[in-house]
Amino acid sequence: MTHAQLVLKAVEWLRRYRCGVVLSEQACLSGEMPDAIGWKRASHSVLIECKISRTDFLADCCKPFRQRPEIGLGCERFYLATSGLISAEEIPAGWGLLEYRNRTIEMVKASSKDLRSSKGFQYEMNLLLASLRRVEVRIEPQSITDFLKWKNRMAEYNRGSIPEGIVPAEQESNLFIQD
Repeated sequence: MTHAQLVLKAVEWLRRYRCGVVLSEQACLSGEMPDAIGWKRASHSVLIECKISRTDFLADCCKPFRQRPEIGLGCERFYLATSGLISAEEIPAGWGLLEYRNRTIEMVKASSKDLRSSKGFQYEMNLLLASLRRVEVRIEPQSITDFLKWKNRMAEYNRGSIPEGIVPAEQESNLFIQD
């Protein structure tokens, strides 16, 4: 299993874990580049670090955001590795452990749910905003605001008609800000 393949599995797992927004391998102002991170209700974030070797796992503890966990990303934090590579006793306090075995991901140890600090939240906002800016650059000359407006989405993708079962943007619930 390659690192890239494991990252794809992490992204799939985050979607099943009910994360509505998921990013992989995007840089953050703190220097952290999470393999996968997702957000669910009330801006609750879930970070996954993928490890395919013992050397990579052991080197991870030397990173500044591991030395100072208060600047790290993720309300929940997990390591994901192939079965038997990492033991639950080796991971940092509060972290969870996911194992990839038999083509599925199994939670060996749950993560604490309150690991993110206010500084970590600021870094997550930076990560999200930088990602949105990358999207805006790719959709130019249209602005991201125009792209996201309901009328423009419908006009561009559905020739002006609203698909059955879809509600206008102003009626959509926003689970990311609700408790």
